[in-house]
Amino acid sequence: MTLIKSIAGIRGTIGGAPGETLSPIDVVKYAAAFGEIMKTLHPRPKVVIGRDARVSGPMIASLLSHTLCAQGINVIDLGLSTTPTVEMAVTAENAQGGVIITASHNPSGWNALKLLNEKGEFISAAIGEQILQIADSSKYTFIEQKKMGKITFDDTHIDAHIEKILALDLVDVDGIKARKFNVIVDAINSTGGIAVPRLLSKLGVTVTELHCEPNGLFAHNPEPLPENITHICQEIEGGRFDLGIVVDPDVDRLALVSEDGVPFGEEYTLVAVSDYVLSKRKGNTVSNLSSTKALRDVTEKRGGSYHAAAVGEVNVVEKMKEVNAVIGGEGNGGIILPELHYGRDALVGIALFLSHLAQYGRQASMLRATYPNYFISKNKIELTPDIDIDNILDLLKNKYIKNPINTIDGLKIEFGQDWAHLRKSNTEPIIRIFAESENQVTADHLANKIILDIKEIISS
Repeated sequence: MTLIKSIAGIRGTIGGAPGETLSPIDVVKYAAAFGEIMKTLHPRPKVVIGRDARVSGPMIASLLSHTLCAQGINVIDLGLSTTPTVEMAVTAENAQGGVIITASHNPSGWNALKLLNEKGEFISAAIGEQILQIADSSKYTFIEQKKMGKITFDDTHIDAHIEKILALDLVDVDGIKARKFNVIVDAINSTGGIAVPRLLSKLGVTVTELHCEPNGLFAHNPEPLPENITHICQEIEGGRFDLGIVVDPDVDRLALVSEDGVPFGEEYTLVAVSDYVLSKRKGNTVSNLSSTKALRDVTEKRGGSYHAAAVGEVNVVEKMKEVNAVIGGEGNGGIILPELHYGRDALVGIALFLSHLAQYGRQASMLRATYPNYFISKNKIELTPDIDIDNILDLLKNKYIKNPINTIDGLKIEFGQDWAHLRKSNTEPIIRIFAESENQVTADHLANKIILDIKEIISS
């Protein structure tokens, strides 16, 4: 049973004791604390909420919305929606904030409150700390009945989101239609099953739906890694499709499968889309420290500058604004296009990738072959209460003190042209250990070397 409070929101498993899981009591407590922040921004605040298709979603949405109403806050409930749609709806509705009810790539037994500011962006660490303090001290209040807020239901924002994507100069609607793409979509039985086929139909794409019923019964592990998307790869192997599209439950991560059934690589979603954007817009790029250095190669080839940020959408967005990046995101398949909004968005990623593929004029596998070929080994170690992650990082920093080291987010160590990055996850009770090399065996060996170092420290 787990409850995690971080820049990624209030996230936990469903079922168990308050304070140890995302229980109804915890939902109300943190919703009320968020409401107190909203009340400082406007005498009659407005908050937009939306959810993915998890079975626990309606229960949490009801607790959340009625708690906010009890504080005099008006709620606009989008119902089944996507993370980027809720983000854009906050600004469209001139709201003071938003809450997305989703645990993103976590299994179906999890859920979360992902908190947004008035710009439709994730709240800062400072505001997050204030919310935690208010929740822990119970410094929230409720109002009399006649001043309670109201709940308005609005399911039009997915269509509005799609229309804004289609209106982008970067999206080659005519070019995509001319290619008559035949695509298969795996939406993990969540809200991507609503949004992705709608977008593709507007682009003239023939769509075969796989796991697109938004019932919350995830057909496989929802993290769109190669080992979790074998079903769609098998469907594509027969040669019927030009592309496979996989999204996570809240549609902010995009993974692609080439026409031969081989994963394009979730790291290379951002690389390919950035290459396309940089061919149209000169400028800089940003990704997090755990993402492939192929983005740096592509950016510099196009005449721009690459910059790294700490892991987490809020950190990437902050760095993108700082360096005026024209495109950015995270190597987990997250695309952030500032022209649309500052948030990871699989829907705009799909439209940009199809524009790129349409103009390239050949198959997805051939496009993938044009990019530098790096391999990332992605691993994790389960955390227990007795593991001191800060001590582990300090000891490893001392061990590799002669290597180039970056400590803005955990510990990233360079080994010549290769690197290893270890950090405590914002979304799960684990240590993530990533390593990259030009060879998968070398990347795995480097990651395992760091894992052994960690295990030796834990056992000592």
